[in-house]
Amino acid sequence: MKLQTTLRLKKEPLNTIDYSATILMLGSCFSENIGKKLTYFKFQTKVNPFGILFHPQAIETFITHSINNKKYTEEDLFFYQERWHSFDAHSSFSNPDKSALLENLNTAIQNTHKDLREASHLVLTLGTAWVYRHVADDQIVANCHKVEQKKFLKELLSPIEIEQSLEAIIALIKSINPTITILLTISPVRHLKDGFIENTQSKSHLIAAVHNVTAPNNKVYYFPSYELMMDELRDYRFYSEDLVHPNKTAIDYIWEKFCTTWMASDTENTMKIIDGIQRDLAHRPFYEQSEQHQQFLKKLAAKKERILKEFPNIQF
Repeated sequence: MKLQTTLRLKKEPLNTIDYSATILMLGSCFSENIGKKLTYFKFQTKVNPFGILFHPQAIETFITHSINNKKYTEEDLFFYQERWHSFDAHSSFSNPDKSALLENLNTAIQNTHKDLREASHLVLTLGTAWVYRHVADDQIVANCHKVEQKKFLKELLSPIEIEQSLEAIIALIKSINPTITILLTISPVRHLKDGFIENTQSKSHLIAAVHNVTAPNNKVYYFPSYELMMDELRDYRFYSEDLVHPNKTAIDYIWEKFCTTWMASDTENTMKIIDGIQRDLAHRPFYEQSEQHQQFLKKLAAKKERILKEFPNIQF
């Protein structure tokens, strides 16, 4: 009896990820889920340096500013509910200290400029095609920071607008890093606050646009996170309690598919060794001074030393 439809995924023959890769993850919170996996296995990974960015135009703005080394000033900020904010960044950046916020924004821009130049892989995860336009300055924002709804217009980006934004992103990045591999994916997180029908519209617009810009001959690929969730994991038991976000089982499943498709064959053994070290590091003994635990620590140190000889960039 067949109880599941499966996507036919095969390992990409070129541009796979190994331990020499440098990876930049940008986009929705699903980027952070996969980014945490990459970080756990000690790949050289940077995740959302401006915080979570849900829609393509927010990502385009961030990349444009990073490439151009924009310097944020007081005029780019606003004060609301006892904190300073930037409409370009996630609320995690907001700060009661204006100077601290500016320093954090500008440091992120400078670091990302360097990361975009040096990255071997960029993973962009698009969450929604719904955007909010700030009425006062007629600008689409990355985050509303819970400012009153009446100060924004809610708009649905068309597939053409999304495609244009993605083309701009790709062109900008390739202008400073022509050899970079770009992976596009659609977040499986359901944006039900927009409405059930509206969420479907949004995802459809994103999917249509993404497939129009995918070009393996230009190192621009698509990974089907959304389809894996919607088709292979078509059951609410794969969602967290909010019935919106994929749960741990779903994230682990999609991660395994990502590894099958995008990890170089020679990384598997290294990942197993690092997983063992990470589990050992999480071990908490009953008696730290025992001879048994001291032997355990010696074996752990030897495992780390062997890995660090081969991959000196790894830090535990």
